[in-house]
Amino acid sequence: MTGRPLLLIGTSGLAREVVALVTALNQGSAAWRLIGLLDDDPQRHGRTVAGLPVLGPPELARDAYPDAALALCTASPADRSSRYRLARRLGLPTDRYPPLVHPAAVLAPSTAVEPGVVVLAGTVTTADVIIGAHTVLMPACVLTHDDVVDAFATLASGARLGGGVRVGTGAYVGAAAAVREDCRLGEWCVVGMGSVVLRDVPAFETWWGTPARRQRAELRAGAAAPLGEV
Repeated sequence: MTGRPLLLIGTSGLAREVVALVTALNQGSAAWRLIGLLDDDPQRHGRTVAGLPVLGPPELARDAYPDAALALCTASPADRSSRYRLARRLGLPTDRYPPLVHPAAVLAPSTAVEPGVVVLAGTVTTADVIIGAHTVLMPACVLTHDDVVDAFATLASGARLGGGVRVGTGAYVGAAAAVREDCRLGEWCVVGMGSVVLRDVPAFETWWGTPARRQRAELRAGAAAPLGEV
């Protein structure tokens, strides 16, 4: 088989979606050779996910597969810092993390896509959008002019951002949420699914509703823990 070897870290639904993404990319040319998945759960080692073997823990990416490209395939509002922790733990250079963009996504030429980004099918960007490192954009997201999504953020399926929105590091925007133009979503915040955001959401807070309102603040010690030593 040809193509650069690629390992997926994680065995979640997102990992299976990325397998489908890579399969779609390879229909045009054999750009990637999927060799397996890595996961911290020893109970999953030796099993098969989406037709690929679970080879062992994430450290194998560093120790046993030094030439393989990597994709961090974890995403959950309950543990939205998981990709951050993995990247920090492995300590690998950014060139190990290519962006993976589904061929059915439509990104404007002025879109900047940083290392480790995953963009699933149907997502659209319009003009001068920045997608930060290790951000995940689920299917059918819409990012309009001058939006900036900082590193490790997640936009769930159907999330829509008006022009000039800034999504902070590690923020999670739920499925079908809509964010008014020029709003700021603080780092590590959560916007609930189907919410309509009409004003800025502070860092570390959880908002939902129509219009979205503050529901609770995360304990900063817990939410910020991944920013310390691991």
